[in-house]
Amino acid sequence: MEILYFAWVRQKVGQGAETLEPPAEVADVAGLMRWLAARSPGHAAAFAQPGQIRAAVNQEFCPPDHPVRPGDEVAFFPPVTGG
Repeated sequence: MEILYFAWVRQKVGQGAETLEPPAEVADVAGLMRWLAARSPGHAAAFAQPGQIRAAVNQEFCPPDHPVRPGDEVAFFPPVTGG
């Protein structure tokens, strides 16, 4: 699974992307976020407030209960604001 991080999520994690194999019990975006939060202090800081992070799976915006599978590309980023 390719995980991409953008904006302040990237800053807290300390990298823009990583390729990982989450355990089988990680079935959706919310589960992936919980699993990632346990990987390092930077990940924990980035995912401390999951409601402040948006996700896209295979370049499609999705809710936290959206399923994730091996081979997916999952991107995490702050909410987009406009002016």
